[in-house]
Amino acid sequence: MQLNVLKAKIHRASVTHAELHYEGSCAIDGRLLDISGIREYEQVHIYNINNGERFVTYAIRGEEGSGVISVNGAAAHLASPGDLIIICAYGTLDEAEMAKFKPTLVYVDRENRMTHTNDSIPPQMGSAEAA
Repeated sequence: MQLNVLKAKIHRASVTHAELHYEGSCAIDGRLLDISGIREYEQVHIYNINNGERFVTYAIRGEEGSGVISVNGAAAHLASPGDLIIICAYGTLDEAEMAKFKPTLVYVDRENRMTHTNDSIPPQMGSAEAA
């Protein structure tokens, strides 16, 4: 069986630009691409925390250390500068690969500088446990 799994995530990145009249894609600070393992031209799913929009595009390399997160082309209608987004890349693994796999999770601050990484998402607490 083949499983589609989260390969990498850049969590709560701030959109710096929305360029409607651009060919398309999402420009991502090259340093964040390298840290996350997301490759240039790789398909990415983007989830907009501010407005709930979800869309698919591809990553292009932005200047290293610039903090750029530019949503381009038609997707610029779905995100505005200042919006917080989650950028995810997925991969396909078989059951044996899955047993050893850990995703790369990159967390950033409001200027899109990496604060830390992880290879797992903390357990989510239900409302009863949170009270």
